[in-house]
Amino acid sequence: MSRVGKLPILVPAGVDVSLQNDQINVKAAGGSLNLAQNALVKIVNEAGKLSFSPANDSRESDAMSGTMRQLVNNMVVGVTKGFEKKLMLIGVGYKAQATGNKLNLAVGYSHPVNIDMPVGITVATPTPTEILIKGADRQRVGQIAAEIRDVRPPEPYKGKGIRYSDEKITIKETKKK
Repeated sequence: MSRVGKLPILVPAGVDVSLQNDQINVKAAGGSLNLAQNALVKIVNEAGKLSFSPANDSRESDAMSGTMRQLVNNMVVGVTKGFEKKLMLIGVGYKAQATGNKLNLAVGYSHPVNIDMPVGITVATPTPTEILIKGADRQRVGQIAAEIRDVRPPEPYKGKGIRYSDEKITIKETKKK
């Protein structure tokens, strides 16, 4: 059995987990998330403790039990604490400005780049060269951060561009005569 799938999820107080025949719903003060239930995994809710087990002895069922456990755990953590990604802008004149649910980027193009944030995702700019993306859904926060980074990914010679705060860029050596 999957090592991750063996671990139970302790549901904190204030979090409501409901299991229907095809949906898993998690609600708390941080929002509401749902996930389609997989037929290869049996989920049991026993007094605030979720346990996951494979429905049969197949390899796919075993692997999916660990995957479903981690997805549901991310949902529980997301509605209680939330997830965040931090991006940095490196380059002369590069700046970001968040207004409401829009992000305005000036990253060396002849025009500003405007990105609309989906429902449930908030964006903030503590300084003009930092972008902070927050939300309850871990996948959506990471996807929005990746889309913002793709506007101007870091280049390998000077390191200019948009990068994650913990990302290390290896700077290439320039051509010599």
